[in-house]
Amino acid sequence: MRVFQIEGEWGIRNLRLSTRPIPVPGPGQILIRMRMAALNARDLIVPERGYGRATGELPLIPVSDGVGEVVETGPGVTRVTVGDRVSPAYFQNWIAGDPSPAAFSSALGGPLDGVMADYLCLSQEGVVRVPPYLTDAEAATLPCAALTAWSAVVTHGQTRAGDRVLVQGTGSVALFALAFAKLHGAHVTVISSSDEKLERVRAIGADATINYVTTPDWAKASRDITAAKGGFDLVVELGGGQTLPLSLRAVRPGGTLAMIGVLSGLNIEASLGPIVARQIRLQGVTVGHRAGFEAMLAAMAQHTIRPVIGNTFAFEDLHSALQHQRDGGAIGKTVIRF
Repeated sequence: MRVFQIEGEWGIRNLRLSTRPIPVPGPGQILIRMRMAALNARDLIVPERGYGRATGELPLIPVSDGVGEVVETGPGVTRVTVGDRVSPAYFQNWIAGDPSPAAFSSALGGPLDGVMADYLCLSQEGVVRVPPYLTDAEAATLPCAALTAWSAVVTHGQTRAGDRVLVQGTGSVALFALAFAKLHGAHVTVISSSDEKLERVRAIGADATINYVTTPDWAKASRDITAAKGGFDLVVELGGGQTLPLSLRAVRPGGTLAMIGVLSGLNIEASLGPIVARQIRLQGVTVGHRAGFEAMLAAMAQHTIRPVIGNTFAFEDLHSALQHQRDGGAIGKTVIRF
């Protein structure tokens, strides 16, 4: 079967098209013929061993997100059957409840082999069935970005009707966060550097928007939006070091900052005073568990929520797809057709 793997040495230049034998499922395992994959920012970091030892060992098949069809099952498999369309869970060993070291060491695409292979052999416990209304491209986008947003907005943010939510940016996690917050009846504000992108997110449901280039102090600018509450109930914090001080000013007393992204830097320079005095909750979010994935899919199917798809590339064009992901600028998930 075809695979893309990082071989020899770390570095995206060593990500090569190669072959491996088609795996044979053992007890409790399933064989999936992959149909589509979707890229995340993480897929640019892993080839450069950006996560250190947690990235895994070579050779490594990258990319965590995809969808395929079950074509063979091993002895004892009961959760799925041949012909089911499934998506792999990002964390193969995190079924429900609190995370653990074992759960966090079971991410696909590093340290475990990812989905850039014609066939994928996984435990039956590490996949979920996807709703039939979703296309393969739409289903492929869900394991990482969508579940991260669901965990931030629903699992940890506990968003309810009437809440005020701030979403930073218009990337894939941000778009899913917008959709899930609206699903729960929240008023959603989106900030971005692009008026064109803000116009797009207003068309898909954002209630208010702020351009943070023309309005650098967006925390102050948002006060009219949140006047009744004294700030946002939830800030989906995707910016990192440079945006956190403004997020601390924008969130209400007792509100939550869902810490996801580090686009503007890893290091924080912020006063602890407001966090303590206003009882602000800082909640790190790293994707989520399988139970959350299944709850998210049920909600999406109930309301026919569709992911936003960007450009599509062929399997052989993974390097071009990664370059497109690196260039950024477009709205929607980059997907790869097998």
